[in-house]
Amino acid sequence: MRSLFIFMLGFVISTSFAQNIDEVAEEKTDSITVKPDPLYREDQFYASISYVLMQNKPDGYDQNSVSTGLTMGFLRDMPINEKRTYAIAVGLGYAYYNIKHDLKVTESAGAVFYEQEDAADFDKNKQVLHYLELPIELRWRNSDDVSHKFWRVYTGFKISYLFADKAQYYPLSGGSTKVKSNGDLNSIVYGAYISAGWNTWNLYAYYGITPLYKQEARLNDDGQKINLNTVSLGLIFYIL
Repeated sequence: MRSLFIFMLGFVISTSFAQNIDEVAEEKTDSITVKPDPLYREDQFYASISYVLMQNKPDGYDQNSVSTGLTMGFLRDMPINEKRTYAIAVGLGYAYYNIKHDLKVTESAGAVFYEQEDAADFDKNKQVLHYLELPIELRWRNSDDVSHKFWRVYTGFKISYLFADKAQYYPLSGGSTKVKSNGDLNSIVYGAYISAGWNTWNLYAYYGITPLYKQEARLNDDGQKINLNTVSLGLIFYIL
């Protein structure tokens, strides 16, 4: 009985002691104010998907089916005010365009020819472009490091370098023609863009200031210049 009494007394004392420790720990936790991280950064990885519209089109030019654009990359976020709601971002990215239209591009003896074909005469006709991009943007957001749901408006300018291209034409009669590394395409293009939204969903718009083709590129039938500029409208997503 004595040993049982000692055991029960020790159990009560140890339980009471543990409860006192827990209460002290809770009081200390409540007294500590969690401060936001003053060095946090926002939205450093991005990806967009968009519908591509062509501007400054030659007479009779038409897009068929849906032309698409994809971008992805990294932006270094550099806040410029104490609350870190304003920032400048500089990065590196990749852009892909799949333009479906009636502009037939062929090559013969090193020369490139351009014709406008009736959509009833071909199965597919597309121009695929691959760019490396250097975006620079000014950012505003009402965010902090605690919540990842906030409003944002980002606007910027980017320089794009064309590193691969392919024009492909599929006539209804079968087969296909391909033109790669077309020297008539501008290797450096410039454009402006803006993105705005809440949390995950952000609208995205891009306008290509530089035409896709050089001034020398003309339609073979009437000599019109092919001053095609891209306008992309879609969604952009930010990560981390």
